[in-house]
Amino acid sequence: MLNRYALQGQGLVSVSQATPAETLWIDLFEPTPAEEGSVEAECHINVPTREEMREIETSNRLYEEDGAVYLTTTIVTSVEQELPQNSQVTFILKDGRLITNRYADPLPFRRYISYAERHAANCASGPAVLAGLVEAIINHVADIVERVSANLDGISADVFTRQRRRRRGHAHDFEFVLERIGQSGDLIAKARESLVSIGRALTFLQQAASVKVTADVGARLATQSRDVVAMSDHASFLGNNVSFVLDATLGMVSIDQNNILKIFSVVTVLMLPPSVIGAIYGMNFDHIPWADESWGFLGALALMAASALIPYLVFKRRHWL
Repeated sequence: MLNRYALQGQGLVSVSQATPAETLWIDLFEPTPAEEGSVEAECHINVPTREEMREIETSNRLYEEDGAVYLTTTIVTSVEQELPQNSQVTFILKDGRLITNRYADPLPFRRYISYAERHAANCASGPAVLAGLVEAIINHVADIVERVSANLDGISADVFTRQRRRRRGHAHDFEFVLERIGQSGDLIAKARESLVSIGRALTFLQQAASVKVTADVGARLATQSRDVVAMSDHASFLGNNVSFVLDATLGMVSIDQNNILKIFSVVTVLMLPPSVIGAIYGMNFDHIPWADESWGFLGALALMAASALIPYLVFKRRHWL
């Protein structure tokens, strides 16, 4: 799909046909070879393929060629699903126009398009549109970081609060907690990857010789770079917190398992003396104490009960139970 955006009236609007001078933003969304070819011929650029966009080398993601600046960043998508994904987006700046190439429809793009329709002052040029898109992406990552932070707070309360653990079933609770920890860890890892790629792209853009930006756009880019650094530090903190909560949860699981094994061990110790006494009185000998007495059976039962009760009282007094 090929979309063109031009500045008309109150903001940026989608137009079917526009002259190169009017077009500020050309958006390629899952483009066909014909659409890629038409944009390449019109703008005199080389649109990267999907395979080239996925390469992780910085030299293949950030470079200048024939007066154009190529920036490929990673954006978190499918956040609401169980398995969030990362998708690559390429931004190309040339002759004051922005060309984007993407194979996903992330939320920041939809938000920015809606915003730009009503704010003409913030999308007066291709670099300004790029700054607006990057700002929307950073805000989206900030929402993800806040979401992970809130999830970790809830998980910590479930793990470290005894009353909440008792209110839930232990085994089911910890299984659910481990799933939440894994999802939070995966999400914050993808957010950190996105922040790293955005930070590199902003640094490269501010140093690129092929792009001339106004003082206002330059100030916005500098502010975004500081925001990326701050959020990267916070995302790293949350990543460490995920590891801590995971270790604590596994420790709680081990404690529960040890408690269960302790119960079995105590029951075994309590039942061992009565079992020995019962085995003695079950021997086939002619002379067994109390065997011929009328109260012998009840006496054996009482002895077995006492042999189980005494260890129980000893364990209770030593707070082993």
